Amino acid sequence: MPRTVAPLAPKERVPRNRPDTRIEQGLRAQGYSPVAGVDEVGRGCLFGPVVAAAVILDPRHPVRGLNDSKRLDAESRRVLSGRIRERAIAVSLAAVDNAQIDRVNIYQASRLAMRAAVLGLDPAAAALVVDALSLDVAIPQKSIVKGDATSSSVAAASIVAKVERDRWMEEWDLVFPEYGLASNKGYGSPHHLAALEKHGPTPLHRMTFKPVAECACFGPEPDSRLPLPLGEPDGVAALSF
Repeated sequence: MPRTVAPLAPKERVPRNRPDTRIEQGLRAQGYSPVAGVDEVGRGCLFGPVVAAAVILDPRHPVRGLNDSKRLDAESRRVLSGRIRERAIAVSLAAVDNAQIDRVNIYQASRLAMRAAVLGLDPAAAALVVDALSLDVAIPQKSIVKGDATSSSVAAASIVAKVERDRWMEEWDLVFPEYGLASNKGYGSPHHLAALEKHGPTPLHRMTFKPVAECACFGPEPDSRLPLPLGEPDGVAALSF
């Protein structure tokens, strides 16, 4: 069972104008060091994997301007992602592919991706700050609703994961240009939904998601130059950078 740590209750709401390091500082004061923030992106997408990141920020080398990735424009996210990777003690990325999402549901797939990201950290985290979910790891953790708007390390994880997933969408847009993936990033935009109705789903669409499941026809064949599944038997893969 995942362990939670005092004084915050699981899924406690902590109001903030911008994310900061108070939660991480509190955990370090209790003897937990290092502390990692964990988040995922792509839960609501119709196409592609869910991607998670775990980040251990270095208190000696802060990254200015961190925020929930959804509140930042694409260029700001790219700049901040580079700074996070340069200054963090550790960054780990993992993804769960669309086939596994269809097998286990998006909630469980998100937890699997986040768990894999945590287990990929080097050094390992002594405690976790997790956005909304609890993870099946033997590491003390705080589950914070809107953690990416509350905790700097969770915000950093959301930014790194978002930039990585968006990069994948831009690559897959070259393979499946009909769906507008470079612009909609796999979400159900009007263009994307219209393309699904016209062309049907690709092998990377999430077939259990209603707008995809409603398409009876089959979509275009994939380009063999890009790997479609993540190449792991369980559909979970650590990502290197």
